[in-house]
Amino acid sequence: MPEAPTPTRLQPPADPRVEYSVPVGDTVKTTTCYMCACRCGIRVHLKDGRIRYIEGNPDHPVNKGVICGKGSAGIMTQYAPARLTSPLLRVGERGSGEFKEISWPEAMEIATGWLRTIRETDPRRLAFFTGRDQSQSLTGFWAAQFGTPNFAAHGGFCSVNMAAGGLYSIGGSFWEFGEPDWDRTKYVLMFGVAEDHDSNPIKLGLSKVKERGAKFVSVNPVRTGYSAVADEWIGIRPGTDGLFALALAHELLRTDRIDLDFLGRYTNAAWLVVRNPGGADDGLFARDENGAPLAWDRARGAMDAKAADLSPVMVGDHVLPDGRKARPVFHLLAERYLAAEYAPNAVAERCGVPAATIRRIAAELAEVAFEQPLVLDQPWTDVWGKTHPQTIGRPVSFHAMRGISAHSNGFHSCRALHLLQMLLGAVDTPGSWRYKSPFPRPIPPGPPPAGKGAKPNTPLVGNLLSFPQGPDDLLVDDAGNPLRIDKAFSWEAPMALHGMMHTVIGNAGAGDPYPIDTLFMFMANMAWNSAMNPGEVIRILTEKREGGEHVIPHVIYSDAYYSETVPYADLILPDTTYLERWDCISVLDRPIGSAHGAGDSIRQPVIAPDRDVRPFQEVLIELGARLGLPAFTKEDGTARFKDYPDYIINHQRAPGVGPLAGFRGADGTKKGIGEPNPDQLQRYIDNGCFWRDHLPPEQHWFKHANQAYLDNSKAMGFIPKAEQIVMQLWSEPLQKFRLAAEGHGERQPPDRLRERIRTYCDPLPIWYPALEQQGADLERFDLSAVTQRPMAMYHSWGSMNAWLRQIHGSNKLYMARTKAETLGLVHDDWVWVESRSGKLKCQLSVMEGVNPDTVWTWNAIGKRGGAWDLSNDSPEALRGFLLNHVISEWLPAQEGFRSANADPVTGQAAWYDLRVRVTKADSPGVTEPHFTPLHDRPNTPRRVDILRYDVSTPSSHDTKSKA
Repeated sequence: MPEAPTPTRLQPPADPRVEYSVPVGDTVKTTTCYMCACRCGIRVHLKDGRIRYIEGNPDHPVNKGVICGKGSAGIMTQYAPARLTSPLLRVGERGSGEFKEISWPEAMEIATGWLRTIRETDPRRLAFFTGRDQSQSLTGFWAAQFGTPNFAAHGGFCSVNMAAGGLYSIGGSFWEFGEPDWDRTKYVLMFGVAEDHDSNPIKLGLSKVKERGAKFVSVNPVRTGYSAVADEWIGIRPGTDGLFALALAHELLRTDRIDLDFLGRYTNAAWLVVRNPGGADDGLFARDENGAPLAWDRARGAMDAKAADLSPVMVGDHVLPDGRKARPVFHLLAERYLAAEYAPNAVAERCGVPAATIRRIAAELAEVAFEQPLVLDQPWTDVWGKTHPQTIGRPVSFHAMRGISAHSNGFHSCRALHLLQMLLGAVDTPGSWRYKSPFPRPIPPGPPPAGKGAKPNTPLVGNLLSFPQGPDDLLVDDAGNPLRIDKAFSWEAPMALHGMMHTVIGNAGAGDPYPIDTLFMFMANMAWNSAMNPGEVIRILTEKREGGEHVIPHVIYSDAYYSETVPYADLILPDTTYLERWDCISVLDRPIGSAHGAGDSIRQPVIAPDRDVRPFQEVLIELGARLGLPAFTKEDGTARFKDYPDYIINHQRAPGVGPLAGFRGADGTKKGIGEPNPDQLQRYIDNGCFWRDHLPPEQHWFKHANQAYLDNSKAMGFIPKAEQIVMQLWSEPLQKFRLAAEGHGERQPPDRLRERIRTYCDPLPIWYPALEQQGADLERFDLSAVTQRPMAMYHSWGSMNAWLRQIHGSNKLYMARTKAETLGLVHDDWVWVESRSGKLKCQLSVMEGVNPDTVWTWNAIGKRGGAWDLSNDSPEALRGFLLNHVISEWLPAQEGFRSANADPVTGQAAWYDLRVRVTKADSPGVTEPHFTPLHDRPNTPRRVDILRYDVSTPSSHDTKSKA
């Protein structure tokens, strides 16, 4: 019998390392993702000059290599047939979609002609509004150079309540300005955060929380996304988050579970407030002859509230040296929130949260904060020169976003959350919420908004979007009328820090406060996104005067894709995709800093455009040179910058301060402040397209009172003085507005707005029912209706992407099963959704995880046939719908006065205040309203059944598409 062959022994590979990311191309370039607002770092793999694969950059500080479905699907956004391919000039009726292709020289000449006429006569007649462009430091600066006060971006219908509430309270805010200490926190309380918000960093953070066994509580009417993985879901009624937070404050005060030392040292809780009812100084801080705020010392009486040896008395009535009476802020705060109206039993029914749950959550917060403090052996030195041998923290973290922001009471709701943080001593300590550098900033940061005195051929000096400190900073004329077309920084919205993009078209259509000539928009498909009514916007943009001229004579629009807004423009300036251009995620705008140090990033072109398109930033820079804007031209009148990269490197907003903070100075060794570095962009590319500062450990905590951190922040150009940033429980700027409404000062609101200002400009956080719901028939419109963005889409972007469409090609209205049963409805019924301002038809889906008094849907899924190069019978057009059709930008007329459906303090669009009734529809099949499909633009690509992508060709044009 022959011998069996000797088995072959498997030999170990020469290199035992496993290669997890096998090369799929011949080149890899880094850049920054733009499929949402996270600004994650990505690595783009190319083969033969075409994009083959996108992955997360493991070295990037934002996402550390993590990438979501949107980010990896960017390849299909790059090669989407919906990309605009050349400049377009309208030749048919506005809205018809009838255009002709023109050259860039002709397009720029037309735009220059329209804009030059405006600048030479009345710059205010240009309204320049941009969407989620991430270039606001450039676009806002350009508008100021042009001389128009009419500039804003998306924040007014996104998160200005969040920003204003935080920046006027703690010198920072949630999301982009701060983050939980994911590595150490023991309790996370999250309010109104949908799964797309800062998604990769939050997913990374929550994974750490889960691994350590810390508790995660989500407060949200809908149990999806983060709420679905929370340890506890609190299905609150929309718009009552602030009331819930103040009930928690009531319990903390009632049980004496507060950090009184933190309040006395780091907030204005001990500052004395003048009590002089009816007087011009009532509610203002008592100050000494040098303007320093006063507190009451136990032994010495009234003295400097910021003194190192202060032993403050936090309650009681005191008589000042000049005879006036005063009370500490803490006394006024406790007096208000200990009132019975804020007790859990009093608010439970309104919030839809049991009183026992409110009391338990308050007790849990206090237990973690005060019985489980974190102690780090990390010395640090405070602003009074005292060195602390350890750093002690309250390991309770809050996080919040649009779910509380997009309400007309959202500003005060956000302030209520910050009040809770301060009561617990949970601001920038180990385990708590932490500032992201370059925050904190002084409160308010200043300077006031620019916009007064607009005149021909003259730039406006300052920032158009900034921080009022009182009535004198408002942009109103002598009669109290708004100076801006959106009415931001007027008595109608005194703290509209981001502007009011959602009111521009409506106000322009009404000529209120004045008519405009040109509406210039970039990435602003607003009416098909969240806050604006599409039918009303279409009506205004197509409306004509008796002589045949449009009410808004000229509309210039720039976008990379054929959105629903494109057909309503007269001139289209096609933009590149995010993978074809330079971008600057700037410290002057919305940086990528963290609690460990400041940071910013760039996008670089990883692929050349294959169409006749130009980056919008370069178009804007060229227009600035053509118009002779001083900052964009040299003394001889020639262009100052040859392109956007040149601008990024060489523009200086102040000496040594430019768009990018990293690798400054001639040799690239400076940071924050330094001379322009000609190799700066290459240094960023070499570093993975980002820069990150690393704070030494002694600067990580208590940044608001950490002397080393404040010194460093001043040296970097982030703050003007290295002084303590005192958190503000009582807001004096708000009290100044209130005093004006009570008849004090030279600048006072119109009579019709006095009570509004007096009520809503309260120096302490308050809660009130949504403005749209005050006086409404809430028995008829018995349901709250909200939208949220799905993980796979971002605003109205995404429907051009063949991969993402397969996840969300249509949407339904979601309702609690118990509520559906009471209404006689079942799953998949077709229903009418009716509000005070409109009616729509859609299909119903029942579920368990939703507040029973709330219905909701994914936003921006519904599309108009033909938009985004979708076929007329696409699921987005036939079965997708928008709640926008039943939302109004305006409240019901009040004695002839039309007020925005917005927060009365900040102007934030209040699209989450919507109330509806739902009834069964007799005619199922197609969602309504249903607009006529859009006309194909010139050279529209032929639609196909299956959009394929491979190395050699972007798509296969085999058959005519039916889907």
